[in-house]
Amino acid sequence: MTGGIEMDIYEAIKARKSIRSYKSQNVEEEKLNRILEAGRMAPSAKNSQAWKFIVTGDADVKQSLVEACQGQKFIVKADKIITVCVDENGTFQKQGNYMNAFAVDGAIALQHMILAATAEGLGTCWIGAFYEDKVKEVLEIPDFYRVVGLTPLGYPAGSGKNRVRKLLSEIVFQEKWGSN
Repeated sequence: MTGGIEMDIYEAIKARKSIRSYKSQNVEEEKLNRILEAGRMAPSAKNSQAWKFIVTGDADVKQSLVEACQGQKFIVKADKIITVCVDENGTFQKQGNYMNAFAVDGAIALQHMILAATAEGLGTCWIGAFYEDKVKEVLEIPDFYRVVGLTPLGYPAGSGKNRVRKLLSEIVFQEKWGSN
């Protein structure tokens, strides 16, 4: 156990759930900083690190994000909302030789933060249903940055729903497609 982390990575992966109910308890600054540090340490294509993380705690700003997040009212109950945005032009342009890496880079950083939050005993919920133009307007994000995702961050008021996952045998091939 290092730096206050309460569980190993495999425990965090298994324990992570989408939390949509939060206690009115503030997230300690040390925990928030460790979570942001986890995002900072995420890999990015060609090590571009072209992301920015916006931490929102102001009640009015959080309320403005509800409409931008397609009416997901539960996000205002969390102590903070973290938004990950990436400079689309500052990332590797030919991932897989066909796409820009901004979304992948931002998603990895956000997932690092979500797993770190779980290890810290905090709840999150990946918010992918949002109107990018409205999020940019509320948070005053420059045009050349793309919003990849948001997550509320706070102490869970409930345990979240159990997630059913496919078996490895349903999703893993050995050596080539279709081979078991």
